[in-house]
Amino acid sequence: MSYKRNQVEEAIARISVSNYQKPPSELRTRIKRLLELDRSMGRKLRSKDPEEANFGFFSEEAAGTGVDISFSDYDAFALLNGLRIMGHGWPQGFAVAIMRRVRPALEREHARILRQDPDKLFDQEAIRAAARPGDIAADNTDPVYLTLASQAQRPPDEIQAAPFSAVCRGYVKVSDFSRDVGASSVTMFEVVTLAHRLHQELMKTKPRRRGREGGTS
Repeated sequence: MSYKRNQVEEAIARISVSNYQKPPSELRTRIKRLLELDRSMGRKLRSKDPEEANFGFFSEEAAGTGVDISFSDYDAFALLNGLRIMGHGWPQGFAVAIMRRVRPALEREHARILRQDPDKLFDQEAIRAAARPGDIAADNTDPVYLTLASQAQRPPDEIQAAPFSAVCRGYVKVSDFSRDVGASSVTMFEVVTLAHRLHQELMKTKPRRRGREGGTS
């Protein structure tokens, strides 16, 4: 499945905005700026650096003037996570860099997550049975965390520009990752529930004809 930008904005807004009626202009502006920055940075497919080799929010190169941009389910999911990162006070350049860096691992996890049976994944009895003392509460049976870790001994500007990042399946993996990099602080974004919610919202949307999208892609 592929979606037009108005569908992506609508699905994200339904998750992010209380009393949703239509995507607010502030949200649409933040999405627009993330897309523009990501596109302007380009990519080098042969680079071994995932931050250089991948777009954060696009699966393909720009199609050219007058052609609608299509977004994959993962592209929309990446945008939503970019907005979540910004919601924690980090700037848009930081969000773009992180989503470029984690794309190979997070895109694989996203595909696997959507193949899981929602009835089993969100079985409340199974969730309660799997809970262990000391673990972070999760609202599904197989949580995955987009994890950002910083080291206190790094200069403040370097912490912001290049934190350690990983996609961790389960809290044990988060703990292992944090220990391995010697993290002084860790920020986690659980992504499984969000992936399924966004997919469901995307499926409810309908594309609008070009010229009514409120901006270019």
